[in-house]
Amino acid sequence: MIKYIILAIILIIVLSFFGYDLQAIVESPLAQRNLGYAKNGVVYVWDSYLSRPVTYFWNNIFLGILWNSFVNNLGRINAGAPTELEQMGQRLLNIGNH
Repeated sequence: MIKYIILAIILIIVLSFFGYDLQAIVESPLAQRNLGYAKNGVVYVWDSYLSRPVTYFWNNIFLGILWNSFVNNLGRINAGAPTELEQMGQRLLNIGNH
C-alpha cells in the first residue's frame, strides 16, 4: 500500500516537472464527465453484483464468525494465555497419550 502512495507522489512530481496542471485537468468539463461516468459504472456494478455478496460476507462470516474469535484470542494473548489454535494443537499432540 505504501509503495502505491509513493508511486503516486512520484507520478505527480513527474507530471508537474513536464508542466501538467493536475487541478486544471481534473476540474475540466471533460474530466468531470469522465469521472461521473466512471462513478456511475462503479455504483452500478456495486448495486447489481457486489453489494449482496459483500454484505453477506461482512455480516455473516467476518463479523458473525471471525470477529468474535479474533477478539477472544486477542484477549487471551493479552492475558498471556494460549490462543484457541494453540490449545487445539496441544490436544491433537496429546491424543494418544491417555
